Amino acid sequence: MSAHPPKVFTSVVSIDDTSSKAETPTFGDINHPISKRGTTIATQDGGTLHVQPFRRTGSKQLRALVTFVPRPSHFDSSEAGADQFRGFYSLFWIFCALLSVKTIVLHHKETGSLLSWNFGRLISKDLFALLLSEAALTFTSLWAVLLVKAFKRGYIRYYWTGVIVQHVYQSAMLALAIGWTFSMRWEWVQSGYFTLRCLVLIMKIHSYIAFNGYLQGVDAKTKKIEQKLRMRTNEAGGWDQAVNDALARREELEQQETTPSETPALMKAGGYFNQPPAATALRNRLHNLEVPKELKLKRKGSSNSVHSETSSIQPLSVAIPPAGPTPHPLVDHPDKSISTLAKELSELEAELTSNGPKQVRWPANITWLNYIDYQMLPTLVYELEYPRTDRVRPMYVLEKTIATFGTFFLLYQYTEHFIMPHIPEAGQSFVYSMLNLALPFMVCYLILFYLIFECICNGFAELSCFADREFYEDWWNSTSWDQFARKWNKPVHTFLLRHVYASTLSYKIGKGNAALLTFFLSACVHELVMAVVTKKIRPYLFVLQMSQIPLIALGRVPFIKRNKLLGNVVFWIGLMAGQLLK
Repeated sequence: MSAHPPKVFTSVVSIDDTSSKAETPTFGDINHPISKRGTTIATQDGGTLHVQPFRRTGSKQLRALVTFVPRPSHFDSSEAGADQFRGFYSLFWIFCALLSVKTIVLHHKETGSLLSWNFGRLISKDLFALLLSEAALTFTSLWAVLLVKAFKRGYIRYYWTGVIVQHVYQSAMLALAIGWTFSMRWEWVQSGYFTLRCLVLIMKIHSYIAFNGYLQGVDAKTKKIEQKLRMRTNEAGGWDQAVNDALARREELEQQETTPSETPALMKAGGYFNQPPAATALRNRLHNLEVPKELKLKRKGSSNSVHSETSSIQPLSVAIPPAGPTPHPLVDHPDKSISTLAKELSELEAELTSNGPKQVRWPANITWLNYIDYQMLPTLVYELEYPRTDRVRPMYVLEKTIATFGTFFLLYQYTEHFIMPHIPEAGQSFVYSMLNLALPFMVCYLILFYLIFECICNGFAELSCFADREFYEDWWNSTSWDQFARKWNKPVHTFLLRHVYASTLSYKIGKGNAALLTFFLSACVHELVMAVVTKKIRPYLFVLQMSQIPLIALGRVPFIKRNKLLGNVVFWIGLMAGQLLK
């Protein structure tokens, strides 16, 4: 691992009052009046803060639903020093290694060979044809760039010609991919991989086209408002006169709003409004208590200090909204019609421009290189700009490469020796199958999760300098299925959130119906993949997945919601049983 973490170029996130996880930074004793137009505050360490109040506009911005910030993954080695359970992780891998060695020794004693190759022959069958088919499938996705370039030049409007073209091609692409798996007579491994790869490409294409198509409409609206603003300023004496009037009005407003008699000063850090004298005295006594030496040492070596030394991806330290382009110079014009147009223009420009250091403005992002870079990133949601690291760490890439092959070997070995010999036969009871396969299935499930989201996704993120590596959350602590759906696969969740749930809400059908439709689509895609893999249509799997909806509602009952341990146990039992039903 590299001794010095790479620098991270961040996107500053706008946080409003609806964010429950937002933390307000403390800057010591600050006693400055804050103007509605913004204020500059000098900090104790000689720095300067430019604070400007953030106002929610109420516009349904597509970009506001998904935010990318520099974040490490939970099991990343750079975060191991800050994790109190790191010893259990080490113990888990030691158990896996011992079981692997034991399996090799016993198999060699029985057969004379170190490893069985039955599963190996299955997954390596038609490997060259599979890789060639995947390359051809990826190449066909380049049509998305041509379509978006047509948006840029105004040849096609996204609504609704572009939408129709987009969905027709995506449907044809999926149908051809599924038909190709049947015509090639592939085994379930190859068929499942190729179908999933096609679905990933379709989601990436959909996000790329939908996002750029949305910004095409925003850009067209921006040009119309610019024309209206020009006409209105010409009527008011010309552009230069309008700018001078706006500057004069801004100075007047700032003088009025920064008057101490009108604007209350900020209270000191840690202060409270209307607190009784007794509470104040008690709080002062608690602050003045002497801290034991042991606690001081523990606090000094807390997770924050460890994180700053070991983390290779520095988190966003300060989030002071807003970020984006400079407000329009006429937002403070005394004429309300001019100022309203200028404010609306500023909001539209904020949507058309990225919050990152490059300040990419649509349509400057529409290039072949940008699309290829997007295909390399481990995300299914397109953005004008992503948070980036400044370099690739070779040792980190080597670590993830070794972890990928090592984890795959464990997955192969457990599947070969503990699952395939015990595949349920016709007439075998479900209880017997569950007792026989529940543990091997869950171990393989955990290893497969680690392989995909920790090894492969982190490897591609490092190669592409992608700094947001929160590909999953603590799904193992889930107490309901809706928590699991949100946490275990963040790339798919963010895609569904932006392009299914939010798009459905725009038709004013209600949040409950939008969530139901999102869940229904997810269940249909899941059933499609299982039908391709098993070459059978099993509607009971779809019914069981849709039956999670009343279970989700049941999990929100206060009595059950309070009992998190019971909810987590039920979740794990359901996950084990579900793996066997598939």
